[in-house]
Amino acid sequence: MLRFLSFLTFLALLAVAAYLALPHLKFVLSDEEVIAIERAERLAMATAGFPLPGAPDTTRLDARLTERGLKEGAPILIRIFKKEFELELWMKGDGVFQRFVTYPICRWSGTLGPKLREGDGQAPEGFYSVDAKALNPNSQYYRSFNVGYPNVFDAGLGRTGSLIMVHGACASIGCFAMTDAQMGEIWRLVTAAFSGGQRRFQVQIYPFRLSGDALKTYETHPNHAFWSSLKAGNDLFEASALPPRVTVCDRGYRFSPAGVYPNGDGGIENNCRQNSDKS
Repeated sequence: MLRFLSFLTFLALLAVAAYLALPHLKFVLSDEEVIAIERAERLAMATAGFPLPGAPDTTRLDARLTERGLKEGAPILIRIFKKEFELELWMKGDGVFQRFVTYPICRWSGTLGPKLREGDGQAPEGFYSVDAKALNPNSQYYRSFNVGYPNVFDAGLGRTGSLIMVHGACASIGCFAMTDAQMGEIWRLVTAAFSGGQRRFQVQIYPFRLSGDALKTYETHPNHAFWSSLKAGNDLFEASALPPRVTVCDRGYRFSPAGVYPNGDGGIENNCRQNSDKS
């Protein structure tokens, strides 16, 4: 047993060393290689019981909320950035959404780009909506909620697959896996938001942080046009700190300012006319 624990400690220390070296390697490695290294590091650290880089102190949730002037039960919104391995949880306060915490994602599978079909191992990208029916308190991966893939946009393109979750246990094929401690905190804030009156919350999933410069580096990528369309929704949210209204028309996303959503509600509608009327 001691030998096994020593081996895990060695793996964790190796992961830390690789993590420190990663910034110097990122210019010579492909995205796939960098992501694979990151996955291995995070799995080793989580297995050995080391906190992931940037992990919040989940034992201080009440104090952290107070420090930010936020209240448990407020509406929430989630943003996920695959390349950065980050999940942001935003909470509504003073009429707009404020970023409360950024959690390091323990694991996600596939490469940058949307999920296309059942069994491809990809994690989706796009705008999704989660209501209370999507929650599973008895998940085999501690706790989970279904992000709602495929949405009406995905379905319109014939994309297949199901049961894409945010869950605990640091293991994933197509899902976004967190540590159990982080998932416990997310679960508490999600269920409190529903108890406080939020009907559903928006989940925005991006390949990476969609700055103009970052997107420009992918201008020859097959998904550049799709990612550019997501940037329109990203930019609306960042400008207003409110979830954009999302509709699907002619098999494409359309975004307009939030205004119409009560309690930060953000659904996905398949209706061209409503979108043009509200633009």
